[in-house]
Order: sequence, then C-alpha cells, then structure tokens
Amino acid sequence: MAKSIMHRKDGTCFLCQTLRGDDSIKQTYEHHVIYGTGRRRLSEQYGLKVYLCLHHHTEGPEAVHRNTEIDKILKQAAQITFERRYGPEKYMEAFGKSYLD
Repeated sequence: MAKSIMHRKDGTCFLCQTLRGDDSIKQTYEHHVIYGTGRRRLSEQYGLKVYLCLHHHTEGPEAVHRNTEIDKILKQAAQITFERRYGPEKYMEAFGKSYLD
C-alpha cells in the first residue's frame, strides 16, 4: 500500500482540517479519492487517498459518499496534488478526466 501524498495518517480528518481548520484527533477511515473502473487501484498506487472521520466519510450531510460537492472538492485536491508531483499530462494519462472546471 502506498502512503498518501495528500494527507498524513495522524488521526486527523482531511475534511475537518480543510473545511473548518479543525485539527483534533478523531477515529478516521481511509478513503480513495478517485474511484470506479480501475481508478481506485490507481488512487492506491499514486497515494491519492485521505483519512476522514465518520461524519465526513459516510454518515453526515458533508459525507463524501453522500455529497457530490464534497466529493468534487476532494477530487480537485487530489488532481492538484498529483499534478504538482507528476505533471498534468501524467494525470490525464492515468485518470483521463479533469475535475478542475
């Protein structure tokens, strides 16, 4: 398993930090940011994963599995992080879709 290039596995929630500036320690769950049709495997390979509290993973109104706007925020952050490290051409080659519209 590759380490995340987006977020340290330190018990903090990526979305609590991003949306609220909340760095408190919580129980978190690994989330592969780009998924579907083999993309989850690519997310794992390139470290495009974050750690989310239950509220932001599956349960709350801002849960990535329930809220398309939050899902898009994560995908945009993943694309920006990937492109800084590997370049935009490699991103499009690997994932074939831009989330930065």
